[in-house]
Amino acid sequence: MSIVSLLNVNVLNNPAKFMDKYQFEITFECLEELSKDLEFKLTYVGSATSSEHDQELDSLLVGPIPVGVNKFIFEADPPNLARIPPSEILGVTVLLLTCSYDTREFVRVGYYTNNEYNSEELNQEPPSKPIVERIVRNVLAEKPRVTRFAIKWDSEDSAPPEFPPDQPEADLVPDDEDQYAADELAEEQGIEEDPDAMDEDVEMGGADDVPGAAKDDDEISNDGSEDLEADSEGSEEEEDDEEDESMDVSAENQLQDESAMQAGPSHGVQAMAQ
Repeated sequence: MSIVSLLNVNVLNNPAKFMDKYQFEITFECLEELSKDLEFKLTYVGSATSSEHDQELDSLLVGPIPVGVNKFIFEADPPNLARIPPSEILGVTVLLLTCSYDTREFVRVGYYTNNEYNSEELNQEPPSKPIVERIVRNVLAEKPRVTRFAIKWDSEDSAPPEFPPDQPEADLVPDDEDQYAADELAEEQGIEEDPDAMDEDVEMGGADDVPGAAKDDDEISNDGSEDLEADSEGSEEEEDDEEDESMDVSAENQLQDESAMQAGPSHGVQAMAQ
């Protein structure tokens, strides 16, 4: 819980010339008595690319702080042009209003600020060297960005916790990431090592491990091939014998026919002669 709350900030002289002073009307509320002062600080951001050009325009200590609602006006000098890059004078930049207690910042208000010439001609064709007297600043006071920080005030009870509270029971719960990793590993092993595939491999391997199994198969196959060859050889011999017999019979018939032919002509010749 914050002891001091920033209620409202009004930018009084806005728009204004670039070299005019800044004026802020600040309203805040204090809930308890404080032993130290509040420090308000105004910072001008000179460049969007580097913090080296940031300028602390002014700081103010406010105190002692009475309990209740308080209001005051904070004035600050304009930025030093020598510390701003010439190319960054015109355009949009940022103005920061911060408040701290005992060097600990507890609230920050940021404003966008637009710097441009008061002439349309100069804005369309800006000179190489900025004409500061013609530059007008416009703080976008309607759209501030407020950031609050929890700090330690006077009492130790007001200090924010630096670490989350201890939770001994949380150590007993398995870590989600470890559990997830274990599940993923189990799934990968299940895919790589299929139980069914392992059973098939064991059965196939078991047949090879039985002594004489392969030998019996060879003998069975060889015996079968021997029988088939024997049958084929026997059939071939029978066919050869039949062919030989047929050849002998045909030879005998051929010889008988030849003898008959020889006998026939001689007998006819003899008959004609008689």
